[in-house]
Parts: sequence; structure tokens; C-alpha cells
Amino acid sequence: MKATGIVRRIDDLGRVVVPKEIRRTLRIREGDPLEIFTDREGEIILKKYSPIGELGQFAGLYAESLAQTSGCLVCITDKDHVIAAAGAGKKDFDGKPISKQLENVITDRETFYAQKDEKGFVKITLDDAGDFQSQVVSTIISEGDAIGSVVMYNKEETGMGETESKLAKVAAGFLGKQMEQ
Repeated sequence: MKATGIVRRIDDLGRVVVPKEIRRTLRIREGDPLEIFTDREGEIILKKYSPIGELGQFAGLYAESLAQTSGCLVCITDKDHVIAAAGAGKKDFDGKPISKQLENVITDRETFYAQKDEKGFVKITLDDAGDFQSQVVSTIISEGDAIGSVVMYNKEETGMGETESKLAKVAAGFLGKQMEQ
């Protein structure tokens, strides 16, 4: 744990203000849920809550199955990070923060497929090298909220099509339903 040097007082309603600099750095916005942890030394730890993060192991198995079936790199994300990745190149994506472009796609609830040279092609992570030629992105929606995405990436120049788009939609729909249970 890293000390920030920032001290805040608890108000009469028990509230503490998380400083703007920390909220910006951790990408915490108004209305975002935070999970509260305590430890034996009396420390209180706030962690940004990711509903799809609870399905981390399950999402990993689903991504692995989808990658084996399609031959593509598959990434499952929440609204901030890649939760699970499977297929060739997964180590370059697993656990990384997503790009602002993908964040906007999730917010706009989009589902699409695109080639590298097309306008709609988005980087998945902040440090995405752009080695892939085509992609399919489908937003995961649970209880009416956009909570993440399923991304399929392909290095082949032949591109992706309706089959991969439907696979991503099915995966996103299934993960969304799992979150509702």
C-alpha cells in the first residue's frame, strides 16, 4: 500500500471525500460503486467495484473456450480493465486498463466488427500495439447497465464477419445474464 500524504476528516454523517487527484488517477466517477475492506491492523481499503470482476475465473474459462473455437484472441473487460484474455497474445492484454475508445463503445452500448483501416476500429487497451487486423466488439449489458465488453481480435487479413459477431453477442448476452443471477 502506498501513502498519498493526503489527510481527510470524517464529517458528522460519516462521509469522507476521496480527493479529485485520486479519483482521476483511479478513474472513479460520480456514482461508481466502491467495495470496502478492513484488515486486522484497522486499515480501511476502498476498491473500485467491478461486477463482472466477480466472474473473473468463469469469464476466463469462457474466453478460453471462445478463443479455441474461433482461433481469435478474446478479451472480456469491465468498464476499466481486461478481466480475462485467451488466445495468442493474451499476455499483452490480461489485466490492463482499457482505452478511452473502448470505454466509449461500452458506454454507447455498441456492437460492431471493423477492419484495422476502418474508422470504427478501436484500441482495446491503453498500450495496445495495434498488431491485429480485425475486431468484433460486443457490449455486456446486465440489468439494463452496460458493464463491460467481449472483444475478439484477429491477426488474419481475411477479417471477421457475421459468425464472429454472433459469437461475441452470444458471449456478451450470456455473461450479462450470469451477472443477473
